Amino acid sequence: MDFTFSDEQQQFRDALRRYLDREYAFDARQKIVASDAGVDARHWGAFAELGLLALPVPEAHGGFDGGPVDMLVVMQELGRTLVVEPYWATAVGIEALRLAAAGGDLLERAARGELRFSVAFHEPHARYDLFDLRTIARGTGGNFTLTGTKSMVQHGAQADCWIVPARIDGEVALFTVGKEAANVHVTEYRTIDGQRAATLVFDQTPATRLGGQDTGAATLERIADYATFLLCAEALGALDALNRATVDYTKERQQFGAPIARFQALQHRMVDMLIHTEQARSITYLAAARYTSDDPAMRAQAISAAKARVGQAARFVGQQAVQLHGGMGMTNELPAAHWFKRLSIIETTLGDVDHHLARFAALPAFSNIEQ
Repeated sequence: MDFTFSDEQQQFRDALRRYLDREYAFDARQKIVASDAGVDARHWGAFAELGLLALPVPEAHGGFDGGPVDMLVVMQELGRTLVVEPYWATAVGIEALRLAAAGGDLLERAARGELRFSVAFHEPHARYDLFDLRTIARGTGGNFTLTGTKSMVQHGAQADCWIVPARIDGEVALFTVGKEAANVHVTEYRTIDGQRAATLVFDQTPATRLGGQDTGAATLERIADYATFLLCAEALGALDALNRATVDYTKERQQFGAPIARFQALQHRMVDMLIHTEQARSITYLAAARYTSDDPAMRAQAISAAKARVGQAARFVGQQAVQLHGGMGMTNELPAAHWFKRLSIIETTLGDVDHHLARFAALPAFSNIEQ
């Protein structure tokens, strides 16, 4: 399988990299994290100008109809520079609208940078179970209301529109709720990686159903797979940056009159870090190719394999990087600590290693191998 990026993808990556290196350096990023808003409208406008927001939007709605490999290119760059803008949350919301074949006006506005989305996957009691939903929808005559609680909604307070899974008459359905809707309470907080999340409490909150009867559990699972794949791609960028920072630090750190990079035992550890990263890269690229498969089991298998392997790499590379940096590896003054924090959150978002190994093992393809 050829994993070489096209000329257009490389040019897009280079343009994004130049912007981030120039405008989103570590110190600038830290100021955004410490701000009350936690995001920067100027960068969001620049993302729109660069075409990042239009990239995942279908052409029919003013976008570029970018596929998983295109998004892979973008997410790696965002992970490399620890971007805290709500791009991941919005891209997942765009995919939800695309799969539901709904929200044409919402998609057009998102492509122009006028709207930000967030999908409220999690509920306080459910851990990683997407379908353990206690948020209830009720409707008469096409009008719906939601009652329930969603937790750890990524950039929930920054979103202009939430996409909310809920149960109606026992079935899973998707709904959109505008930020200005009545009877919704938002509690925002900062997560350990510098991102923002929120708890949403709905109390007979007006909502609009997405996709009608055809949008249910299968669509929700596919949206979660897309979100998981994007996280894996972001992790690759963070892993690459953390490896590079560790090698650079060991070349500067002196011990016994020589850089510690010359010590063979430490060289072996850094090689192991690189091996973990390259294995995570290979399986994530495979997941990019398999996401569009018509076979749900094949898609789920590739996504869960990628998330499990990326999670293992995130923990190993992060821990080794901190140890090789010594005490400095735990300080907020160095980017290394922040890459490790982000990787730790990615590992546990939408299913940790154990969860995705169990999901992989439960799929029919794995059972057939066993037989």
